[in-house]
Amino acid sequence: MKSFMRVVMFFALLIAFAGLGYSQDSGQSSSASQSAKQDAKDAGHSTKNAAKSTGHAAKKTGHTVKKDTKKATNKSAEKTKEGAKKVEDKTNP
Repeated sequence: MKSFMRVVMFFALLIAFAGLGYSQDSGQSSSASQSAKQDAKDAGHSTKNAAKSTGHAAKKTGHTVKKDTKKATNKSAEKTKEGAKKVEDKTNP
């Protein structure tokens, strides 16, 4: 009796899953081109947004590099002047 119930339950589940799969498949053929078109549009928008983000990041990075380079240059010039002053003080009688 248990094996008979298992067989009945197996076929009931099989039919239920087959019906579920069939219901998911219907309507795909009529909107497949619409879906592909929307996918292409979405990909284009994503690419555009990625390019914008990259551009903003590059601008920010470039600004930071410029600022840090200027800072390092000025600090180096200051230390060079300081070193030159020490040498000048040592060479004066």
